[in-house]
Amino acid sequence: MAYENYGVTTTRARADVLGVFMRGVYKWMSLGLAVTAAAAYLVATSPAVQQVIFGNQMVFFGLIIGELVLVMGLSAAIGRLSAGTANGLFLLYSALNGLTLSVVLLAYTGESVFMTFVICAGMFGAMSIYGMTTKKDLTGMGSFLFMGLIGIILASLVNMFMHSSALNFAISIIGVIVFTGLTAYDTQKLRYMGETMPAGDDTAVARGTILGALTLYLDFINLFLMLLRLFGARRE
Repeated sequence: MAYENYGVTTTRARADVLGVFMRGVYKWMSLGLAVTAAAAYLVATSPAVQQVIFGNQMVFFGLIIGELVLVMGLSAAIGRLSAGTANGLFLLYSALNGLTLSVVLLAYTGESVFMTFVICAGMFGAMSIYGMTTKKDLTGMGSFLFMGLIGIILASLVNMFMHSSALNFAISIIGVIVFTGLTAYDTQKLRYMGETMPAGDDTAVARGTILGALTLYLDFINLFLMLLRLFGARRE
């Protein structure tokens, strides 16, 4: 009986850790999206800030390079960072991303941006729930989706010179498929991570939470951008 009680207690403890972990992931992901939206809105409604960011290519590309360095550094050093530092770097990355993504609000109508966001949120939510609840192992799908992601990057680089509308449409369709699948795959991966988190190690849980939030944040942003390329109405 003692062993049985111990097993039940351990299972409950694991479930509690998983619950705390996943709630933290979605909380920080949502906060990151809110910071990104606020930063993008600030730029879109301020001609002076637009002039600073878009009036000088060095500034704009400097922000993009800063984003890449920040996201790669955060992912690589997450195990050595304090929870507070990891949180701050994630929010800083979200703000920088909002500054560069403000071009979306300038290029597309507000109505189409809002409707695309609603569609994206619905698709993301459905696939994330699937990733949390499915018994099917999605590991094999992850390898396939990663190859698709590499293909999207290469095709996008090629299309920077070709300017092909047909290729752009194909990239957008494939991108929606890839990032929809990655949402389910990454959510399942995070569920496994949460299930194996050491109970009582708040630092490990906090670090994992930020890493998970960053992963799903990137899935959401990229899915949103791909959908916007398909359904967004450009300003005249």
